Amino acid sequence: MLKNSNETIALPSFELVMVAADTQEATSVQLDEMLKQSDQGLILYFYPKDNTQGCSIQAIDFSEHKAKLESLGFYILGVSRDGVKSHQNFINKKALSIDLISDTDEKLCQHYDVIKEKMMYGKTHLGVVRSTFVYNKNGEMIGSFRNVKAKEHVDKILDFIENQAH
Repeated sequence: MLKNSNETIALPSFELVMVAADTQEATSVQLDEMLKQSDQGLILYFYPKDNTQGCSIQAIDFSEHKAKLESLGFYILGVSRDGVKSHQNFINKKALSIDLISDTDEKLCQHYDVIKEKMMYGKTHLGVVRSTFVYNKNGEMIGSFRNVKAKEHVDKILDFIENQAH
């Protein structure tokens, strides 16, 4: 079940490193400035790790729906704690068409409070909880979805945008 909470988180104004899918070049960006210049909304999704099964499913799904989401006025950005080289490898290996943010210092993850205690193989560790945040072109958060499943998540985001966000 996709839950849209009532929380509001402002787009941050600090510098981030983005790996462009088309050129695989790393550039410094600010999300709030990107949104102002693009005249599009933003789908910002957080995932645990490059090249893992669930994260690959989600990234490929977003890539396959990129044209549709852009036609509805939304730019997609994936975020993980992986470095630039890992993102470049992920983009290459999975033929991704979406840009990725490298959040190695966890600044963006902390801003969105997506690092939580998780259980894996009977042990607890801190990890990124799969979450998506949707902003309109004015920079207002219109949707926040936490602890989502990788499979069919993009369809649910698409449904949300088509039916509730406009």
